[in-house]
Amino acid sequence: MTIQETLDYIHSVCWKGSVPGLSRTHELLRRMGDPHKKLKFVHIAGTNGKGSTASMLASVFRKAGYNTGLYTSPYIIKFNERMQINGQMIPDEELSAITEQIRPLADTMEDSPTEFELVTCIAMEYFARNHCDIVILEVGMGGEFDSTNVIDCPEAAVIVNIGLDHTGVLGQTVEEIAHAKAGIIKGGSVIMYRSSPSVEAVFAGKCAEVGAELHPADFDSIKLHDQGFWGQRFDCAGREDLELPLLGEHQRKNTSVVLATLDVLKDKGWNITEENIREGLRTVSWPGRFELLRKEPVFFADGGHNPQCMESLAENIRSYLPGRGLTALVGVMADKDYMDMFAMVAPYITRFVTVTPDNPRALPAAELAQALSIFGKPTTVCESVEEGVRAAIAQTSQEEAVVAFGSLYMLGTIREAAKEA
Repeated sequence: MTIQETLDYIHSVCWKGSVPGLSRTHELLRRMGDPHKKLKFVHIAGTNGKGSTASMLASVFRKAGYNTGLYTSPYIIKFNERMQINGQMIPDEELSAITEQIRPLADTMEDSPTEFELVTCIAMEYFARNHCDIVILEVGMGGEFDSTNVIDCPEAAVIVNIGLDHTGVLGQTVEEIAHAKAGIIKGGSVIMYRSSPSVEAVFAGKCAEVGAELHPADFDSIKLHDQGFWGQRFDCAGREDLELPLLGEHQRKNTSVVLATLDVLKDKGWNITEENIREGLRTVSWPGRFELLRKEPVFFADGGHNPQCMESLAENIRSYLPGRGLTALVGVMADKDYMDMFAMVAPYITRFVTVTPDNPRALPAAELAQALSIFGKPTTVCESVEEGVRAAIAQTSQEEAVVAFGSLYMLGTIREAAKEA
């Protein structure tokens, strides 16, 4: 199979969407020889911060000399980003070869796997073939019935920030969503991002039920020293002057979760030094999370796509772009609670530029512009994301800034277009 044939097969319309249950993933992995049984995992669930937390952990493990797998979703530029070893995404040739091996096994299943289930199985085979010492495994959606939850008890189960997203599938309250995320807890060690008492009670209850040890992150130990477009420097969890290129208060809290996880894993015998931790954090890369794309004019891109993400974005605007006029380059999925999202940041916005992300679920740019008219800001409708980038830059003075947000599905195009504009 060529890489295009491989991707066409993976994305084929014959694959179902999100269908709860682990039976299909278990069956396909059984036919493959259960490659996941050869691996060790750090399993990460939550609403916001999974990818950032996973990338920090993977960066530290690489610095410690471990052969480190990383499984995340969605991708920004190229599909292969979803499965990486030691910071390098799966080569086209290996992705095609594994898919070709798995295809007849999947095609002959009575209950065929969904796209995400197929991709998860491809990743398990990739990590097993390459003898990964540890795999940092990000949940796709939810927890209990997510295809990544076929693994046995991981080295650590990590629960990051919980918020309202995918409410049609996971529940209408944060407590219901927390119950879904708690499904990855099978025993062993659980590290938890601090939340409301009612949400924390869900995870504490699940840990008590299965005999797991709960380790809450220590947000009280965070002390910011300095921050700027370059990143931030802060104390956390007994460590002073940590440097992180990722921006925002929420990333300091994610770091607290990472440090708590690493301390648990060190106690379990993983050989990770303090220098490994510092270097792993200092050199981590996670594109599309309040990422500075250019300086003239200042242009940030953020993958925020739910109300909780917008709270973090508003905080970042106050911290890093105070007093600046702002052009908001925006596009959203039609099934998102986008008006509540925009209400949180609209007070900081000078003008809007609307685009249609490249996704069947996307809200047309003209409809988004009509919805945004309630805020009384000048709005430009653009036919393409590339046109939107050019329009946003043209309308923004050197003393102002552009902030692009609303959907991860347009970030790859925005990153490329911003560099070329």
